[in-house]
Amino acid sequence: MRDFLQRRLVNPLLALLRQGVTPDALALSVALGIAIGLIPVLGASTALCALAALALRLNMPAIQIVNYLLTPLQLLLIIPLLRFGEWISRSPRFPITLESGLALLSNGIFNAVNVLWTAIVHATLGWIVLAPLVAFVLYRVLCVVFRRVGPARPVEAR
Repeated sequence: MRDFLQRRLVNPLLALLRQGVTPDALALSVALGIAIGLIPVLGASTALCALAALALRLNMPAIQIVNYLLTPLQLLLIIPLLRFGEWISRSPRFPITLESGLALLSNGIFNAVNVLWTAIVHATLGWIVLAPLVAFVLYRVLCVVFRRVGPARPVEAR
């Protein structure tokens, strides 16, 4: 796993720093890639990350690398985000588990969305509340990290 993360995440991000992407810009790209990549609506993260990268002039490869690598975590956080969204809205508990949700998905995405609509809304509410905080904290931490591992001097334009 460590080798996989080194090859698929760390090395590409370090390469971007060496190519002249500023540590702060890379930190924002990665932080937003993580925060957006965890949206509990399957299939939405790629488009939202692309829109954020275009709108904020962020590094598209960095934001999408992080987004794609977070897919397993995105799936694992759907139920906790659902429970958090239910708690925020004081709604009754939706009777679902990860296994039953995956079984619904195997019968087709449109059927799953129809059955799970309320759960999707509550999970998204939980994500909307938490994502800005996650992005802010990650950005601050990653700025420090990328400044330390980045090039000692600015890369000159050729």
